[in-house]
Amino acid sequence: MDIEKLIAIDTHTHLEVSCRNPFDNYGEDYDRAADKYFRSSRRPTMQETIDFYREKRIGFVNFTVDAETQTGRRRIPNEEIAEAAQQNSDIMIAFGSIDPHKGKMGAREARKLVEEYGVKGFKFHPTVQGFEPADKMAWPLYEVINEHHLPAVFHSGHSGIGSGMRCGGGLRLQNSNPMMLEDVAIAFPDMQIVIAHPSWPWQDEALSLAMHKPNIWIDLSGWSPKYFPPQLVQYANTLLKDRILFGSDFPMITPDRWLKDFEEAGFRDEVKPLILKRNASHLLKLDGAAPAGASTELAGPPGPAGMT
Repeated sequence: MDIEKLIAIDTHTHLEVSCRNPFDNYGEDYDRAADKYFRSSRRPTMQETIDFYREKRIGFVNFTVDAETQTGRRRIPNEEIAEAAQQNSDIMIAFGSIDPHKGKMGAREARKLVEEYGVKGFKFHPTVQGFEPADKMAWPLYEVINEHHLPAVFHSGHSGIGSGMRCGGGLRLQNSNPMMLEDVAIAFPDMQIVIAHPSWPWQDEALSLAMHKPNIWIDLSGWSPKYFPPQLVQYANTLLKDRILFGSDFPMITPDRWLKDFEEAGFRDEVKPLILKRNASHLLKLDGAAPAGASTELAGPPGPAGMT
C-alpha cells in the first residue's frame, strides 16, 4: 500500500454479504431492525467495496463479525476477506473476526489467519458476540493477537444492532462499556486496543481509558462528525491527537458523508492529517514503525478545563 497516494485510511468497514456462501436468513430480523435504525439497507459485495474505495483513493480495513454462538447465524468466512486483501493490497487490509466462545479452537484459527493469510488485526463486538471483554474465555484469542503485536478493534457504546427489537434482541449494551477493556489492556500490553465509535453513553470513560493506557486508541466510526461530543473533539485536537483514527462504519455511513462533515466539526488543520491517515499508518505499521502509544507532547493539564 503506497500511503502517499491515498487521501485517507478508513480503519472501520464491514463486509455484510458473502460471495462464497449462500445467504443465511436465520436471524434476519436483526437486519431489518438495523436497516430501520441506520436508514439504510445497502450491503455491497466485496468487489463493490474494493472498487468504491479504489475510486476514492482511500485505503480501508475490512472485517465481518463472527457471532455464531449468540445469534446462531453462519458467519462470513474470514478467508474471503483475507484473500481479497491479498489480491488488492494496494487499497485493502484484512482484519479477522472470531467468536470468543470458540476458545482454543478460535485461537488456532487466529494464528492461521495471521501466519498463513496475512491478517493484520481482529474485530470484536461484545454486545453482538455476547461476552464481556475481560472474560478469561477470550484470553486464548488475545494471547495470539498480543504475541503478534496486532490491533484489536472493540465495538463500544450503543449498538444499532438489536435497537427497537423486543428486549433489544437479547443483546446487552453493558458488554460494550469501554471500561471493561481496562483489564485486557493491562494483561496484554502489546495488543493495540481500538475503542470503536464515540462510546455514548460512556464517552468520558473511553477518553479517560485512552489517556491512562498508551495501548488504547479511539476510532471515530459510526457517527457523523457533526454529532461528536465536544470533549471527543477537544481531546482529539490535543492530548490524544496521535491515537485518534478515521473510520466510517461503511456501508452504514459512507466515507464521503463522514469526510464532508469532518471538515466542519472543529478539528484543527494540523490534526486532520493525523486522524485521516498518519495515525492509522502508524497503528497498522505501514510506515515501518511500531506503534509507540501515548504522545509525549501534552497540550495542557488533564481534563476538559485544560483543553484549548
